[in-house]
Amino acid sequence: MQRKSRSPVPLYEAIKRHVLDQIDSHRLKSGERIPSEHELTKLFKVSRMTVNRAIRELSVEGRVVRVPGVGSFVATPAQAHPLELRNIADDIRARGGHHDSRVVELSEVPLGSEAARTFDLPPGRSMFHSVIVHAENSLPVQLEERYVNPHAVPDYLSLDFTKTTASEYLAHVAPIQEVEHVVHAVIPPPRVRRLLKMPVGEPCLVLLRWVWARDSLASTARLYHPGSRYRLGGRFAPMAPSRGQLRLVGGTHVQAKTR
Repeated sequence: MQRKSRSPVPLYEAIKRHVLDQIDSHRLKSGERIPSEHELTKLFKVSRMTVNRAIRELSVEGRVVRVPGVGSFVATPAQAHPLELRNIADDIRARGGHHDSRVVELSEVPLGSEAARTFDLPPGRSMFHSVIVHAENSLPVQLEERYVNPHAVPDYLSLDFTKTTASEYLAHVAPIQEVEHVVHAVIPPPRVRRLLKMPVGEPCLVLLRWVWARDSLASTARLYHPGSRYRLGGRFAPMAPSRGQLRLVGGTHVQAKTR
């Protein structure tokens, strides 16, 4: 009896295998740009739609990151422990990547009602405000929006955030007493999506951070991470009951602040 011939591999699957082979063999390294859709169309002599499907599926599988108007890059999921105060620049360098940052805003602003309640200060009180985009191998992985108490860090506005990070400097000049984290997932506002070069509809992981130093709230931060480029994880042992209880917030364990 004659064997049935195997069905040919779909063209989009052949393109996926080609790209994955380059990634798995390290010919394409983390953060590097993969061949463009135009280049793959010419190489495989297929339609743009076929190539688009292959790249789209690689993106869904977490192997590449698509940046609208720029191209697609080999994915490098950043990982952070949700209970630790980490310097993103150190994390990136530890993975062998290159960290750079871009300051979007750095100014002194009056506190709005919500921020005033957070700092337990009257509305209108001056506070330092910064918005910084952190990138790994030129690909944005975090947008950091931070309010800083001028009494805790009076020279904050004079810092060069292309050479140091806010968290690194705060840890150096204002000995940290306590940190509280909350993690949740959101669809980012349009401005955040543009700054992080995210496609429409992709969710963000947002880490809310409160840092106490010198017996007062020194800073608050809202850290946005593209869902396809970031993950939270870690291994830890519960702390003694006298130092606070572990609680579950949105599926992520965080250390409850000891009041």
